[in-house]
Amino acid sequence: MWRRLAAWMRIDGLGLVGKPNPLKRRAAPVQTILVETAFSPNPGNLRMFSYAPPGLKKGAPLVVVLHGCGQTAGGYDFGTGWSQLAARNGFAVLVVEQKSLNNPHTCFNWFNPDDTRRGDGEAASIASMIKTMLGNHALDASRIFITGLSAGGAMTAVMLATSPEMFAGGAIIAGLPFGAAGNVRDALDAMRSAPLKAPREWGDLVRAASPHKGPWPRISIWHGDLDATVNLNNAQAAVAQWADLHGVKLADAVQETSGGVTRLAWGDRLEVVTIAGMAHGAPIDSRDMGVPAPFILETGISSTRRIAQFWGLIDAAPAQPKPEIRIVPPGPALPTMEDVLAPQRVANARMEGIIRRALKAAGLLPKG
Repeated sequence: MWRRLAAWMRIDGLGLVGKPNPLKRRAAPVQTILVETAFSPNPGNLRMFSYAPPGLKKGAPLVVVLHGCGQTAGGYDFGTGWSQLAARNGFAVLVVEQKSLNNPHTCFNWFNPDDTRRGDGEAASIASMIKTMLGNHALDASRIFITGLSAGGAMTAVMLATSPEMFAGGAIIAGLPFGAAGNVRDALDAMRSAPLKAPREWGDLVRAASPHKGPWPRISIWHGDLDATVNLNNAQAAVAQWADLHGVKLADAVQETSGGVTRLAWGDRLEVVTIAGMAHGAPIDSRDMGVPAPFILETGISSTRRIAQFWGLIDAAPAQPKPEIRIVPPGPALPTMEDVLAPQRVANARMEGIIRRALKAAGLLPKG
């Protein structure tokens, strides 16, 4: 089973590049060093790394970052630029790292009930890290945010569901909604196609995960529409989950489309951003921050900056010329989800068509 799950971290999808813009110059990079930090209790056996910019003020915000399968804390932080943004804007960063002892492909165990219940396993370890950061750096407990990619995105959904009172906001990148799976087989099925549930059913899964009654964190969801590792309908299911929790109607979204990027927003409480032609990964604009790497994709749009702006963590940047987004050829051939799941390919395509039509009818996807 783990060999099949390994496909999540071995797939090499298409990347995106923005047209070089001579008018835009990247600020000189700030060297940041993550420090491994001791904490307790640690029932999930995870590693804690942190970054606090020099001169960090008392009462600063905190961003918690979770990597994807096959990645490390330092590699994901460097690629996405979270510590770079923290150095420029005065907030702390906590980067959680999985151990191969827990999962041979260093995926967070977002599908394992022993790690996804409030107060248990990996979820409890992450909560313990957050409390350690608050104590060590006198941070603002009302301004804690969490984000993650892929398995880290799914674990982000777990934390937002099991400890929602901890977070002012969250961002799920190429991840899955909370409650999508309870074992490895369900996880593989959910990656191919999210379970079919009504928004109320998705919302009830979160409501049952903790005694919290609201208010709920503001949520940003990002996904590539050519993601062959975690199907796009997982982003749509996550939107349905959080729309129900926030009490907003899916059909009331305000849509913005520019340069292959489509954003649906429900005020400042919920947004979903889809990027045309993008495969599995976190989108970055390396002219701004971050460095391209496997599953950290050059798109001409910085999800790191845009997420921080949506949370209200940083001010909006001055408008820049819109990048021209185009698909570039993939890198060296590696096993793909199609290779692993070839027998189900035709059935999955038919099911996805059914789901897309249903979501369009519900107003979750633009018609056309």
